[in-house]
Amino acid sequence: MDTATQSVLKRAGDAAKVMADLDAICETGGRFAGTQSEVLAREYLAKRLDEITGSPPKRMTIEDTGWVRGDASIERLSDGKIFSCASLVRSPETPEGGLISDLIDIGRGTEADFDAHADVIPGKIVMVRHEYMFAAETTHRRVKYDRAIDRGAAGFLIASHLPGDLPVTGSSGATPTRGIPAAGISAETAAALSGDGVQQIKIRIEAKSEPRRTENLILDIPGRIDEWVVLSAHIDGHHLSESAMDNGTGLAAVLNALAAVLPCANTFERGLRVGFFTVEEWALAGSAAYVDGMSDAERNSIKLNINLDSVAGDSEITALTSGFGKAEAWMVEQATGIGQQLGTHQPLMRNSDHYNFARHGIPAARLVAGFDNPSSNLTYVLTPADNRDKIDPADLARATQLTAGLVLAACTAKTLDLR
Repeated sequence: MDTATQSVLKRAGDAAKVMADLDAICETGGRFAGTQSEVLAREYLAKRLDEITGSPPKRMTIEDTGWVRGDASIERLSDGKIFSCASLVRSPETPEGGLISDLIDIGRGTEADFDAHADVIPGKIVMVRHEYMFAAETTHRRVKYDRAIDRGAAGFLIASHLPGDLPVTGSSGATPTRGIPAAGISAETAAALSGDGVQQIKIRIEAKSEPRRTENLILDIPGRIDEWVVLSAHIDGHHLSESAMDNGTGLAAVLNALAAVLPCANTFERGLRVGFFTVEEWALAGSAAYVDGMSDAERNSIKLNINLDSVAGDSEITALTSGFGKAEAWMVEQATGIGQQLGTHQPLMRNSDHYNFARHGIPAARLVAGFDNPSSNLTYVLTPADNRDKIDPADLARATQLTAGLVLAACTAKTLDLR
């Protein structure tokens, strides 16, 4: 390992500095897209980029139809007991007076589960189970939601996989023309609603759609040639918690990896572009607008996207390498060279902003902690427990060092052909 790399890793490994950024980001709140919390976080990130580089980031406006969450509740009609719930992002409102129907608990919500209950689902409220998100065999909640719609369900509930009154949240995947009321509930609520067989319930969800304007932040550190390495992380999160792991950790690691490699910028063959994307939790909309809006030449100039999303909460990091075998081998080689282990998962996964680069043929990888390890703290993502107490500063510092090492190697390589 050369002296420059050693110096970069030393700077990147300052746990106190990366935790200071994480603390500041989390103090803004959960950063739900379109809220003041998201604005505060974005302005903090813009200020830090300016402080680190001496240049303010470019602001890319994202205008779309936002969604504002109102009150939500579930009533068990047999005794009038009211249960709290968290409406899923973009859930339609329920009719005036609420949505009343039988609740059908179909278990995990696999395709086989839906097939087995096909005759009784139409017109009913379907309940499924949330799963550990960071695993190869996970069935995403939006897939389950789509299955419920396809089978004719009137409503959709997804129950937490964790005890302790921890409702889950997330995007429903609903669109203005396709959707049913949807909410996340705790494991305890699920047990109370399904413990005595079929229950008739009433769901009330208040929500409204309205125009929304928010921003991506983009900052370029040019190299000698017109090629780019994009280092990205998403700004937005959810309202139930600080959204610390998902994705305060990614944001803090990007800031500190950037600061660590910047003294070496005069050696960059290709440039480094930092992208802080928003509306990721809403079907990756911010990064989609960014990559889709490029010309073919601009996309071809990007040689690698390294996307940080939930990079602490466990000591092991995995690169989701989107089917790019050469990129996977290169990343493992670079990680080994700086004394780090890096797990890999090659099949393309549509679970963070790297996907929008990969679908355009750009080598792209998501770095994530705790992959295929449901006992890690990442199990608390999308619940009220996604807070700073789940993060070991040493894990976040190692993730920052790994990121800085990969970025330095990618920017300084004489050639970088990872397609």
